[in-house]
Amino acid sequence: MKYEPVIGLEVHVQLNTKSKMFCSCSTEFGAEPNKNTCPICLGMPGVLPAINREAINLAIKTALATNCKIAPFNRFARKNYFYPDLPKGYQISQYELPLAKNGHIEIVTNGKIKRIGITRVHMEEDAGKLIHGENLRSHDSSYVDMNRAGVPLMEVVSEPDIHSPEEAKEYVTRLKSILRYIEVSDCNMEEGSLRCDANVSIRPVGSKGLGIKTEVKNMNSFRFLQKALEYEIKRQIDIVEEGGKIIQETRLFNPDKGITISMRGKEEAHDYRYFPEPDLVPTEIDSTWIEDIRATLPELPDAKRKRFVKEYGLPEYDAEVITISKSIANYFENCIKLYNKPKIISNWVMGEVLRTLKDEDFEIEKYPVTPQMLTGMFNLIDNGTISGKIAKTVFEEMYKTGKSPENIVKEKGLVQITDEAEIIKVIDEIIASNPKEVADYKGGKEKLLTFFVGQVMKISKGKANPQSVNNLLKERLKNNPSLTNP
Repeated sequence: MKYEPVIGLEVHVQLNTKSKMFCSCSTEFGAEPNKNTCPICLGMPGVLPAINREAINLAIKTALATNCKIAPFNRFARKNYFYPDLPKGYQISQYELPLAKNGHIEIVTNGKIKRIGITRVHMEEDAGKLIHGENLRSHDSSYVDMNRAGVPLMEVVSEPDIHSPEEAKEYVTRLKSILRYIEVSDCNMEEGSLRCDANVSIRPVGSKGLGIKTEVKNMNSFRFLQKALEYEIKRQIDIVEEGGKIIQETRLFNPDKGITISMRGKEEAHDYRYFPEPDLVPTEIDSTWIEDIRATLPELPDAKRKRFVKEYGLPEYDAEVITISKSIANYFENCIKLYNKPKIISNWVMGEVLRTLKDEDFEIEKYPVTPQMLTGMFNLIDNGTISGKIAKTVFEEMYKTGKSPENIVKEKGLVQITDEAEIIKVIDEIIASNPKEVADYKGGKEKLLTFFVGQVMKISKGKANPQSVNNLLKERLKNNPSLTNP
Protein backbone atom coordinates (compact mmCIF):
# COMPACT_ATOMS: atom_id res chain seq x y z
CA MET A 1 0.00 0.00 0.00
CA LYS A 2 1.27 3.46 -0.87
CA TYR A 3 0.95 6.36 1.53
CA GLU A 4 0.92 10.12 1.24
CA PRO A 5 1.96 12.54 3.99
CA VAL A 6 -0.39 15.20 5.32
CA ILE A 7 1.43 18.19 6.78
CA GLY A 8 0.27 21.32 8.55
CA LEU A 9 2.80 23.95 9.62
CA GLU A 10 2.81 26.34 12.57
CA VAL A 11 5.18 29.21 11.88
CA HIS A 12 6.12 31.40 14.83
CA VAL A 13 7.27 34.88 13.84
CA GLN A 14 8.97 37.43 16.09
CA LEU A 15 7.55 40.84 15.24
CA ASN A 16 9.66 43.91 14.46
CA THR A 17 8.79 45.97 17.52
CA LYS A 18 11.20 47.85 19.76
CA SER A 19 9.39 46.82 22.94
CA LYS A 20 7.78 43.63 24.22
CA MET A 21 4.19 42.52 23.84
CA PHE A 22 2.88 43.67 27.22
CA CYS A 23 5.62 45.92 28.67
CA SER A 24 8.19 48.50 27.56
CA CYS A 25 11.28 46.26 27.84
CA SER A 26 13.58 46.18 24.80
CA THR A 27 13.43 43.33 22.28
CA GLU A 28 17.13 43.75 21.41
CA PHE A 29 18.78 40.47 20.44
CA GLY A 30 22.08 39.49 22.01
CA ALA A 31 21.85 41.65 25.14
CA GLU A 32 23.42 40.51 28.39
CA PRO A 33 21.30 37.67 29.87
CA ASN A 34 18.28 38.86 31.88
CA LYS A 35 19.02 42.53 31.15
CA ASN A 36 15.84 43.24 29.15
CA THR A 37 13.38 42.34 31.90
CA CYS A 38 10.98 44.03 34.30
CA PRO A 39 8.34 42.97 36.88
CA ILE A 40 5.71 42.66 34.11
CA CYS A 41 7.56 40.26 31.78
CA LEU A 42 8.91 38.38 34.82
CA GLY A 43 5.36 37.82 36.06
CA MET A 44 5.71 39.49 39.45
CA PRO A 45 2.57 39.66 41.65
CA GLY A 46 0.33 42.68 41.21
CA VAL A 47 1.58 43.82 37.78
CA LEU A 48 -0.72 44.58 34.85
CA PRO A 49 0.13 43.98 31.16
CA ALA A 50 -0.74 46.48 28.40
CA ILE A 51 -1.09 45.49 24.73
CA ASN A 52 1.57 46.73 22.28
CA ARG A 53 -0.47 48.45 19.53
CA GLU A 54 2.37 48.25 17.00
CA ALA A 55 2.41 44.46 17.37
CA ILE A 56 -1.31 44.42 16.53
CA ASN A 57 -0.61 46.62 13.47
CA LEU A 58 2.01 44.18 12.20
CA ALA A 59 -0.28 41.19 12.71
CA ILE A 60 -3.07 42.94 10.79
CA LYS A 61 -0.59 43.68 8.01
CA THR A 62 0.32 39.99 7.84
CA ALA A 63 -3.33 38.94 7.79
CA LEU A 64 -4.01 41.25 4.85
CA ALA A 65 -0.93 40.05 2.95
CA THR A 66 -2.00 36.41 3.40
CA ASN A 67 -5.61 36.97 2.33
CA CYS A 68 -7.07 36.37 5.79
CA LYS A 69 -10.37 37.63 7.16
CA ILE A 70 -9.66 39.88 10.14
CA ALA A 71 -11.93 39.41 13.14
CA PRO A 72 -13.60 42.61 14.36
CA PHE A 73 -13.30 41.30 17.91
CA ASN A 74 -10.37 39.28 19.28
CA ARG A 75 -9.27 38.35 22.76
CA PHE A 76 -6.20 37.11 24.60
CA ALA A 77 -6.26 34.03 26.78
CA ARG A 78 -4.07 32.34 29.35
CA LYS A 79 -2.40 29.14 28.18
CA ASN A 80 -1.41 27.35 31.37
CA TYR A 81 1.61 25.09 31.58
CA PHE A 82 4.75 24.87 33.67
CA TYR A 83 8.22 25.18 32.22
CA PRO A 84 11.32 26.81 33.74
CA ASP A 85 11.50 29.51 31.04
CA LEU A 86 7.86 30.56 31.54
CA PRO A 87 8.00 32.90 34.54
CA LYS A 88 4.25 33.36 35.07
CA GLY A 89 3.39 29.68 34.80
CA TYR A 90 1.18 30.60 31.82
CA GLN A 91 1.60 32.20 28.41
CA ILE A 92 -0.63 35.00 27.16
CA SER A 93 -1.85 33.85 23.76
CA GLN A 94 -5.05 33.80 21.69
CA TYR A 95 -7.33 30.80 21.52
CA GLU A 96 -10.99 30.84 20.59
CA LEU A 97 -10.97 34.42 19.26
CA PRO A 98 -7.80 34.87 17.14
CA LEU A 99 -6.96 38.01 15.21
CA ALA A 100 -7.61 36.52 11.74
CA LYS A 101 -8.78 33.35 9.99
CA ASN A 102 -9.35 31.68 6.62
CA GLY A 103 -6.50 32.96 4.47
CA HIS A 104 -4.18 31.42 1.90
CA ILE A 105 -0.93 31.80 0.02
CA GLU A 106 0.09 30.23 -3.28
CA ILE A 107 3.16 28.11 -3.92
CA VAL A 108 4.60 26.61 -7.10
CA THR A 109 4.94 22.83 -7.02
CA ASN A 110 5.82 20.65 -10.03
CA GLY A 111 5.46 23.69 -12.23
CA LYS A 112 1.89 24.34 -11.09
CA ILE A 113 0.40 26.86 -8.67
CA LYS A 114 -1.09 25.34 -5.52
CA ARG A 115 -3.07 27.17 -2.85
CA ILE A 116 -2.21 26.43 0.78
CA GLY A 117 -4.91 27.45 3.23
CA ILE A 118 -4.15 29.42 6.39
CA THR A 119 -6.32 28.41 9.32
CA ARG A 120 -5.54 31.36 11.58
CA VAL A 121 -3.14 34.13 12.49
CA HIS A 122 -2.96 34.78 16.20
CA MET A 123 -0.73 36.67 18.62
CA GLU A 124 1.10 35.64 21.76
CA GLU A 125 4.17 36.34 23.85
CA ASP A 126 7.41 34.38 23.64
CA ALA A 127 8.89 32.37 26.50
CA GLY A 128 12.43 32.74 27.83
CA LYS A 129 15.38 30.63 26.77
CA LEU A 130 17.01 27.68 28.52
CA ILE A 131 20.75 27.22 28.09
CA HIS A 132 22.06 23.75 28.78
CA GLY A 133 25.63 22.75 29.52
CA GLU A 134 27.52 24.25 26.61
CA ASN A 135 29.98 27.03 27.43
CA LEU A 136 28.79 27.12 31.02
CA ARG A 137 30.85 26.81 34.16
CA SER A 138 29.13 23.57 35.04
CA HIS A 139 28.21 21.11 32.28
CA ASP A 140 25.49 19.48 34.37
CA SER A 141 23.63 22.77 34.96
CA SER A 142 21.04 24.74 33.02
CA TYR A 143 20.53 28.49 33.02
CA VAL A 144 17.53 30.64 32.15
CA ASP A 145 17.71 33.85 30.12
CA MET A 146 14.44 35.82 30.34
CA ASN A 147 15.34 38.49 27.77
CA ARG A 148 13.08 36.79 25.22
CA ALA A 149 10.16 36.36 27.64
CA GLY A 150 7.32 38.62 26.53
CA VAL A 151 8.70 39.34 23.04
CA PRO A 152 5.78 39.74 20.58
CA LEU A 153 5.09 36.62 18.53
CA MET A 154 2.66 35.93 15.75
CA GLU A 155 1.71 32.39 14.84
CA VAL A 156 0.62 31.54 11.29
CA VAL A 157 -1.12 28.15 11.21
CA SER A 158 -1.63 26.43 7.87
CA GLU A 159 -4.32 24.01 6.84
CA PRO A 160 -3.14 20.39 6.35
CA ASP A 161 -2.83 21.06 2.62
CA ILE A 162 0.87 20.20 2.29
CA HIS A 163 1.77 16.75 0.97
CA SER A 164 5.56 16.62 0.69
CA PRO A 165 8.68 18.01 2.39
CA GLU A 166 9.38 19.98 -0.78
CA GLU A 167 5.97 21.67 -0.60
CA ALA A 168 6.56 22.44 3.08
CA LYS A 169 9.88 24.10 2.28
CA GLU A 170 8.29 26.08 -0.56
CA TYR A 171 5.42 27.21 1.70
CA VAL A 172 7.74 28.52 4.43
CA THR A 173 9.97 30.15 1.81
CA ARG A 174 6.96 31.96 0.34
CA LEU A 175 5.65 32.99 3.73
CA LYS A 176 9.07 34.29 4.76
CA SER A 177 9.28 36.28 1.53
CA ILE A 178 5.90 37.92 2.22
CA LEU A 179 6.82 38.71 5.84
CA ARG A 180 10.06 40.36 4.77
CA TYR A 181 8.36 42.31 1.96
CA ILE A 182 5.92 43.85 4.43
CA GLU A 183 8.70 44.32 7.03
CA VAL A 184 6.89 42.74 9.96
CA SER A 185 9.92 40.59 10.89
CA ASP A 186 13.54 40.08 9.89
CA CYS A 187 12.74 36.31 9.83
CA ASN A 188 16.25 35.46 11.00
CA MET A 189 15.98 31.75 11.72
CA GLU A 190 19.41 31.61 13.39
CA GLU A 191 18.31 34.20 15.97
CA GLY A 192 14.92 32.54 16.41
CA SER A 193 12.89 35.27 14.70
CA LEU A 194 11.20 32.61 12.61
CA ARG A 195 10.58 29.12 13.97
CA CYS A 196 8.54 26.29 12.55
CA ASP A 197 6.69 23.30 14.01
CA ALA A 198 5.11 20.66 11.79
CA ASN A 199 2.11 18.39 12.34
CA VAL A 200 2.72 15.24 10.31
CA SER A 201 0.56 12.22 9.55
CA ILE A 202 0.25 9.67 6.74
CA ARG A 203 -2.71 8.09 5.00
CA PRO A 204 -3.28 5.68 2.11
CA VAL A 205 -3.13 7.42 -1.26
CA GLY A 206 -6.65 8.41 -2.28
CA SER A 207 -7.95 8.47 1.28
CA LYS A 208 -9.61 11.66 2.56
CA GLY A 209 -9.31 10.97 6.28
CA LEU A 210 -6.47 12.08 8.53
CA GLY A 211 -4.12 9.75 10.35
CA ILE A 212 -2.69 10.07 13.85
CA LYS A 213 -0.34 13.05 13.79
CA THR A 214 2.92 13.83 15.49
CA GLU A 215 4.25 17.32 16.09
CA VAL A 216 7.89 17.90 15.12
CA LYS A 217 9.79 20.79 16.73
CA ASN A 218 13.28 22.28 16.65
CA MET A 219 13.57 23.06 12.93
CA ASN A 220 15.46 26.32 12.60
CA SER A 221 16.37 26.19 8.91
CA PHE A 222 14.68 25.26 5.64
CA ARG A 223 17.14 22.40 5.21
CA PHE A 224 16.38 21.01 8.68
CA LEU A 225 12.65 21.34 8.02
CA GLN A 226 12.90 19.25 4.87
CA LYS A 227 15.19 16.63 6.44
CA ALA A 228 13.02 16.32 9.57
CA LEU A 229 9.88 15.79 7.50
CA GLU A 230 11.58 13.24 5.25
CA TYR A 231 12.68 11.24 8.28
CA GLU A 232 9.36 11.48 10.14
CA ILE A 233 7.31 10.45 7.10
CA LYS A 234 9.53 7.41 6.53
CA ARG A 235 9.40 6.54 10.26
CA GLN A 236 5.60 6.56 10.26
CA ILE A 237 5.33 4.51 7.07
CA ASP A 238 7.76 1.91 8.46
CA ILE A 239 5.72 1.60 11.67
CA VAL A 240 2.43 1.10 9.82
CA GLU A 241 3.87 -1.37 7.32
CA GLU A 242 5.28 -3.41 10.21
CA GLY A 243 1.82 -3.57 11.79
CA GLY A 244 2.40 -0.96 14.49
CA LYS A 245 0.42 2.14 15.44
CA ILE A 246 1.42 5.79 15.35
CA ILE A 247 1.35 7.48 18.76
CA GLN A 248 0.23 11.10 19.00
CA GLU A 249 3.23 12.86 20.51
CA THR A 250 5.61 15.79 20.25
CA ARG A 251 9.01 14.96 18.77
CA LEU A 252 12.26 16.91 18.45
CA PHE A 253 14.47 16.91 15.39
CA ASN A 254 18.12 16.09 16.07
CA PRO A 255 20.03 17.74 13.20
CA ASP A 256 23.31 15.99 14.04
CA LYS A 257 21.78 12.54 13.62
CA GLY A 258 19.07 13.53 11.14
CA ILE A 259 16.33 11.85 13.21
CA THR A 260 13.30 12.82 15.28
CA ILE A 261 13.11 11.71 18.90
CA SER A 262 10.17 11.56 21.28
CA MET A 263 9.86 14.55 23.62
CA ARG A 264 6.49 14.15 25.32
CA GLY A 265 2.92 13.04 24.78
CA LYS A 266 1.00 15.49 22.61
CA GLU A 267 -1.07 17.95 24.61
CA GLU A 268 -4.67 18.74 23.73
CA ALA A 269 -6.26 22.16 24.15
CA HIS A 270 -7.92 21.14 27.43
CA ASP A 271 -4.51 20.26 28.87
CA TYR A 272 -3.62 23.95 28.77
CA ARG A 273 -6.82 25.01 30.63
CA TYR A 274 -7.33 28.04 28.39
CA PHE A 275 -9.45 30.85 29.80
CA PRO A 276 -9.81 34.56 28.86
CA GLU A 277 -6.97 36.75 30.14
CA PRO A 278 -8.62 38.75 32.96
CA ASP A 279 -6.03 41.55 32.90
CA LEU A 280 -6.56 42.51 29.24
CA VAL A 281 -9.66 43.88 27.56
CA PRO A 282 -10.74 42.40 24.20
CA THR A 283 -9.44 44.21 21.10
CA GLU A 284 -11.89 45.64 18.57
CA ILE A 285 -10.58 46.23 15.06
CA ASP A 286 -12.80 48.39 12.87
CA SER A 287 -12.70 48.89 9.10
CA THR A 288 -10.88 52.23 9.38
CA TRP A 289 -8.01 50.62 11.27
CA ILE A 290 -7.81 47.83 8.68
CA GLU A 291 -7.84 50.19 5.70
CA ASP A 292 -5.17 52.40 7.27
CA ILE A 293 -2.93 49.33 7.50
CA ARG A 294 -3.85 48.16 4.00
CA ALA A 295 -2.64 51.50 2.62
CA THR A 296 0.87 50.74 3.92
CA LEU A 297 1.20 47.41 2.07
CA PRO A 298 3.90 47.34 -0.62
CA GLU A 299 3.68 45.44 -3.89
CA LEU A 300 3.74 41.80 -2.78
CA PRO A 301 5.96 39.04 -4.28
CA ASP A 302 3.31 37.43 -6.52
CA ALA A 303 2.21 40.77 -7.96
CA LYS A 304 5.81 41.83 -8.52
CA ARG A 305 6.64 38.53 -10.21
CA LYS A 306 3.74 38.91 -12.64
CA ARG A 307 4.73 42.52 -13.36
CA PHE A 308 8.35 41.56 -14.06
CA VAL A 309 7.19 38.97 -16.60
CA LYS A 310 4.85 41.42 -18.33
CA GLU A 311 6.85 44.64 -18.07
CA TYR A 312 10.39 43.33 -18.58
CA GLY A 313 9.71 40.22 -20.61
CA LEU A 314 11.50 37.97 -18.13
CA PRO A 315 10.93 34.21 -18.13
CA GLU A 316 8.77 33.02 -15.24
CA TYR A 317 11.77 31.32 -13.64
CA ASP A 318 13.88 34.50 -13.66
CA ALA A 319 11.06 36.57 -12.23
CA GLU A 320 10.42 33.96 -9.53
CA VAL A 321 14.06 33.94 -8.38
CA ILE A 322 14.52 37.70 -8.42
CA THR A 323 11.28 38.62 -6.65
CA ILE A 324 11.60 36.14 -3.76
CA SER A 325 13.51 38.95 -2.01
CA LYS A 326 12.29 42.53 -1.99
CA SER A 327 15.83 43.90 -1.77
CA ILE A 328 17.02 41.76 -4.72
CA ALA A 329 14.03 42.90 -6.77
CA ASN A 330 14.85 46.53 -5.94
CA TYR A 331 18.50 45.97 -6.93
CA PHE A 332 17.34 44.52 -10.27
CA GLU A 333 15.05 47.47 -10.97
CA ASN A 334 17.74 49.99 -10.02
CA CYS A 335 19.94 48.32 -12.64
CA ILE A 336 17.13 48.55 -15.21
CA LYS A 337 16.98 52.33 -14.72
CA LEU A 338 20.62 52.55 -15.78
CA TYR A 339 20.80 49.79 -18.41
CA ASN A 340 17.56 48.74 -20.05
CA LYS A 341 18.41 45.15 -20.99
CA PRO A 342 16.43 43.10 -18.44
CA LYS A 343 17.52 39.59 -19.47
CA ILE A 344 21.23 40.43 -19.31
CA ILE A 345 20.72 41.94 -15.85
CA SER A 346 18.66 38.98 -14.61
CA ASN A 347 21.34 36.53 -15.80
CA TRP A 348 24.02 38.33 -13.78
CA VAL A 349 21.81 38.86 -10.73
CA MET A 350 20.77 35.18 -10.64
CA GLY A 351 24.34 34.09 -11.33
CA GLU A 352 27.20 36.13 -9.91
CA VAL A 353 25.26 38.40 -7.57
CA LEU A 354 23.26 35.68 -5.80
CA ARG A 355 26.28 33.36 -5.72
CA THR A 356 28.44 35.89 -3.91
CA LEU A 357 25.60 36.99 -1.65
CA LYS A 358 25.18 33.38 -0.54
CA ASP A 359 28.92 32.82 -0.14
CA GLU A 360 29.38 35.82 2.14
CA ASP A 361 25.88 35.99 3.66
CA PHE A 362 25.68 39.67 2.68
CA GLU A 363 22.56 41.74 2.82
CA ILE A 364 22.06 43.27 -0.64
CA GLU A 365 21.94 46.74 0.94
CA LYS A 366 25.60 46.30 1.95
CA TYR A 367 26.63 44.64 -1.30
CA PRO A 368 29.91 46.06 -2.66
CA VAL A 369 28.87 45.85 -6.32
CA THR A 370 26.32 48.66 -6.72
CA PRO A 371 23.87 48.86 -9.64
CA GLN A 372 26.01 51.70 -11.03
CA MET A 373 29.10 49.46 -11.01
CA LEU A 374 27.35 46.43 -12.52
CA THR A 375 25.75 48.41 -15.35
CA GLY A 376 29.01 50.30 -15.91
CA MET A 377 30.61 46.91 -16.57
CA PHE A 378 27.86 46.07 -19.07
CA ASN A 379 28.63 49.31 -20.94
CA LEU A 380 32.29 48.31 -21.19
CA ILE A 381 31.22 45.03 -22.79
CA ASP A 382 28.90 46.81 -25.22
CA ASN A 383 31.53 49.30 -26.39
CA GLY A 384 34.11 46.55 -26.91
CA THR A 385 36.45 47.59 -24.09
CA ILE A 386 36.21 44.17 -22.43
CA SER A 387 34.87 40.76 -23.42
CA GLY A 388 32.20 38.79 -21.61
CA LYS A 389 34.92 36.47 -20.31
CA ILE A 390 36.98 39.35 -18.93
CA ALA A 391 33.78 40.72 -17.35
CA LYS A 392 33.83 37.78 -14.92
CA THR A 393 37.28 38.90 -13.73
CA VAL A 394 36.15 42.52 -13.51
CA PHE A 395 33.12 41.50 -11.45
CA GLU A 396 35.24 39.53 -8.98
CA GLU A 397 37.53 42.54 -8.53
CA MET A 398 34.57 44.89 -8.01
CA TYR A 399 33.22 42.49 -5.41
CA LYS A 400 36.55 42.18 -3.59
CA THR A 401 37.71 45.81 -3.76
CA GLY A 402 34.65 47.99 -4.35
CA LYS A 403 36.50 49.75 -7.19
CA SER A 404 34.74 50.91 -10.35
CA PRO A 405 34.92 48.69 -13.44
CA GLU A 406 36.73 51.43 -15.38
CA ASN A 407 39.50 51.66 -12.78
CA ILE A 408 39.88 47.87 -12.57
CA VAL A 409 40.20 47.52 -16.36
CA LYS A 410 42.79 50.32 -16.43
CA GLU A 411 44.83 49.12 -13.44
CA LYS A 412 44.96 45.47 -14.52
CA GLY A 413 45.36 46.03 -18.24
CA LEU A 414 42.22 44.13 -19.13
CA VAL A 415 41.31 46.07 -22.26
CA GLN A 416 40.11 43.71 -24.97
CA ILE A 417 42.47 42.97 -27.86
CA THR A 418 40.72 44.00 -31.08
CA ASP A 419 43.79 44.52 -33.29
CA GLU A 420 43.45 41.81 -35.97
CA ALA A 421 47.18 41.64 -36.64
CA GLU A 422 47.85 40.88 -32.97
CA ILE A 423 45.14 38.21 -32.89
CA ILE A 424 46.42 36.61 -36.13
CA LYS A 425 49.90 36.41 -34.62
CA VAL A 426 48.50 34.38 -31.69
CA ILE A 427 46.40 32.22 -34.03
CA ASP A 428 49.38 31.35 -36.19
CA GLU A 429 51.33 30.33 -33.08
CA ILE A 430 48.52 27.99 -32.04
CA ILE A 431 48.22 26.49 -35.55
CA ALA A 432 51.96 25.89 -35.77
CA SER A 433 51.95 24.15 -32.37
CA ASN A 434 49.05 21.79 -33.16
CA PRO A 435 49.58 20.20 -36.60
CA LYS A 436 47.54 17.08 -35.83
CA GLU A 437 44.50 19.10 -34.76
CA VAL A 438 44.86 21.29 -37.85
CA ALA A 439 44.91 18.24 -40.10
CA ASP A 440 41.88 16.75 -38.32
CA TYR A 441 39.98 20.03 -38.63
CA LYS A 442 40.70 20.32 -42.33
CA GLY A 443 39.72 16.66 -42.62
CA GLY A 444 36.19 17.47 -41.45
CA LYS A 445 36.32 17.60 -37.66
CA GLU A 446 35.00 21.14 -37.49
CA LYS A 447 34.15 20.84 -33.78
CA LEU A 448 37.87 21.29 -33.16
CA LEU A 449 37.31 25.00 -33.76
CA THR A 450 36.30 25.19 -30.09
CA PHE A 451 39.72 23.79 -29.16
CA PHE A 452 41.52 26.45 -31.18
CA VAL A 453 39.35 29.25 -29.76
CA GLY A 454 40.12 28.04 -26.24
CA GLN A 455 43.86 28.02 -26.92
CA VAL A 456 43.78 31.56 -28.31
CA MET A 457 41.80 32.82 -25.34
CA LYS A 458 44.21 31.07 -22.97
CA ILE A 459 47.33 32.64 -24.50
CA SER A 460 45.67 36.07 -24.71
CA LYS A 461 44.52 35.68 -21.09
CA GLY A 462 40.93 36.09 -22.22
CA LYS A 463 41.53 39.52 -23.71
CA ALA A 464 41.13 38.66 -27.41
CA ASN A 465 37.79 39.65 -28.90
CA PRO A 466 35.86 36.32 -29.10
CA GLN A 467 34.02 37.19 -32.31
CA SER A 468 37.22 38.27 -34.04
CA VAL A 469 38.96 35.09 -32.84
CA ASN A 470 36.21 32.90 -34.33
CA ASN A 471 36.16 34.71 -37.65
CA LEU A 472 39.92 34.89 -38.05
CA LEU A 473 40.45 31.25 -37.06
CA LYS A 474 37.96 30.05 -39.68
CA GLU A 475 39.61 32.22 -42.28
CA ARG A 476 43.17 31.14 -41.46
CA LEU A 477 42.27 27.46 -41.31
CA LYS A 478 40.22 27.49 -44.48
CA ASN A 479 41.89 29.90 -46.88
CA ASN A 480 45.61 29.53 -46.20
CA PRO A 481 46.93 26.52 -48.16
CA SER A 482 50.25 26.65 -46.34
CA LEU A 483 48.45 25.56 -43.20
CA THR A 484 47.48 22.17 -44.67
CA ASN A 485 50.85 20.76 -43.72
CA PRO A 486 52.32 23.27 -41.32
